[in-house]
Parts: sequence; C-alpha cells; structure tokens
Amino acid sequence: MGLGVKLWLTNLKKDVIIMIRIIVILLLFCTTASAQTLKKAFKFSTFYVAANGNTSLADRDIYSIQDGSVLYDTVFTPFDYSLVMGIRKIKRFGYEDVSKFKDGTEDAYSDAATVGLSPFEYLFEVDYKRQEGVKYFDQQHFVRYVRPVWMAKVEYMKDGFADIEYYEATQRFRLRGRKKLSFNFGGVARLAEPYGFDPLEEWKIQNDYLHYTCLAIEEGYSVDVFEDEYRDPNGNIVATSAEVWKEVVIPNILEDYVEKKRNELPNQLQYSLVVGFDYYYYEKNFWFHSWGNLMPYHYDNGGQFSYHNFNDGEQWYDYSGGLIFGTKITKHLGLFLEGKYNKYWNREWYDFKCGINYVIF
Repeated sequence: MGLGVKLWLTNLKKDVIIMIRIIVILLLFCTTASAQTLKKAFKFSTFYVAANGNTSLADRDIYSIQDGSVLYDTVFTPFDYSLVMGIRKIKRFGYEDVSKFKDGTEDAYSDAATVGLSPFEYLFEVDYKRQEGVKYFDQQHFVRYVRPVWMAKVEYMKDGFADIEYYEATQRFRLRGRKKLSFNFGGVARLAEPYGFDPLEEWKIQNDYLHYTCLAIEEGYSVDVFEDEYRDPNGNIVATSAEVWKEVVIPNILEDYVEKKRNELPNQLQYSLVVGFDYYYYEKNFWFHSWGNLMPYHYDNGGQFSYHNFNDGEQWYDYSGGLIFGTKITKHLGLFLEGKYNKYWNREWYDFKCGINYVIF
C-alpha cells in the first residue's frame, strides 16, 4: 500500500472519529433533554441523505519519446460522486426558493451569514465525495444563537478542495440588533493546524535549492545512479532515469512528506478580536443581504508554531463576508449576484454566481 493511500486512510479515520464524537454529543443531548425541549429543538428541521454523481474529466492521452519511439499512456479519471447526510434547522430568507427535496448540492450562501432569522439555528452535514479523481471527506457543523443584544456561534469546517479545516467559537455583543443593519464585536477562538509552517524549509540549502534526494532517502527510497534504478520503500522500481525521478516521483514524495508532517503537528489555538456587520432587506422585487467579519488583532502566545512566527512577528487581517443581491427590473427582466469570500491565515476560499434572467412571453 502506497504512502499516499496510508495517509488518506489515516485522515479518513480521524474524520470518522470526529463525526462519531459529534454523534455521541448529540445522543447525550437527546438522552438528557426533556421531550418538550427536544420537540422544540427539532421542530421545522430537515434530515436528508442523498447520493449524487456525474462524469469527471475526460480521458487524456500522454505521449513520450523513448529510444526514438513514441510511447503513450491514457490517464483515466473516475466519475465524480458525493454521498451527503445532514440535518439542518435554518429559517429561509425571503429571497430563498422553497425546495421540495434537499439533495445536498445546494449553494446556500446565506448559511454563512453571521445572523439568521430565528434565534436558534443549526446545521450538521457530512459529504463524502470524489472530485476529479481525488476523494474528500468534507464537513460543516454549526450551532448559532442570536439575540438582539448578543450572539454566539460554534462551528467546525472542513473543505478538502480548499484545503482548510478549523474549529471556531465566537461570542459577540450586538448594536442595533432589531434594525435591518446591525453591528457586532467580540472575541473568536479558533483551533486549526499550524498554517504557515513549511516542512520543506529544513531541506533547503543556502542557495534556496531543495535537497530532495536526501529527503527521499530519509523517507525510505533508494537511488542507484549507476544502474539508473530508483526504488520506493517497498523495493519497487519507480523510475529508471533521473528525469522521471525528478519530474514525476519527487513531486509525489514531497506532497506525501508535507502532508505527513502537517498531520504530525498539534492543532494551534488562536484568540482574536472580531468586528462585523449584517444587513438584510427584502421586498418582492428587490432584496439585498450582506455581512462581513474582520479580525484585526490576534493574541500571540509565543508558541513555536504560532502564525506570528510565519508572519515576521506582525499582526495580520483575517476576514470573511458575503453578498446576496437580486432585483426584478421589469415583469420579464431580472438580475442577481451572490457570493461569499473567506481569508484565514492567508488561505482563501470563495465562490460566487451572477447572471441575468429574461422571461420570454
């Protein structure tokens, strides 16, 4: 079994353990809460399980030259799929369509909003999927409680495609909480891997050149330059030329090494100050919903893997936000724009959509 497969299985095991813990917490809650409290907590919630699939990248031919002969191989990418399970209790905003069924692929941008329409809302969703031949086990769980003068939210997010994972808890005071536009400020605690840490830094020599062969040997690979044989830790030949070794094998070794080292490090707890706003306005022919969060200050605990060490000891800005806009200009013409953006520890992930609708009569 290859190192990459072993790492994937290790990560999958960790994700399953996290999910089991969440289920256990929910079961404990269910067994200790009264029947009336449970009925109120789960009223209007939706439980869903869905499977989705579609074709992925088309098969691609790769050509090479060896001893004057043309060689080719075909790269096959298996079909994409997702298996989704979740439960949610989030009141729909006025601009959101009523769907008969949930299939787990909806882009509910409003889920990322700081403030919802109901005081108590939650989402627990897991998504096991394969995208462009790569498997992910994504999760999003949050519970938020909003009152006119304060709010609290606990969230766990894992997005394998964006390569981001963190726990977050925030409690904030609210100003003008009963108005369309409200402001909030407070504190945030986040638990995540030490983003910014570069495991390959120790393998760089003075001219910034990566000493990759020494790294590969330490990882169990062997190199015989006289026989042009390059073997993996199991003794299998993985390359018969220096070119293939450098251009094909080494990138995979580096990727596996970086992922292994990242998984070995403990998560880091980050305390930050946060300020934000939320604005919601809805009419039948016009709606505007926007929110934003800014973390301008982060406490430096002096730890070895504190992000301050990877940012020259300076402060940085983490922020997130979203915008949902729609208007029906005439009976037939309408415009829409929706999107959200996040930047934590200089890691970005975002999505958006916009367009024009014209109903032909």
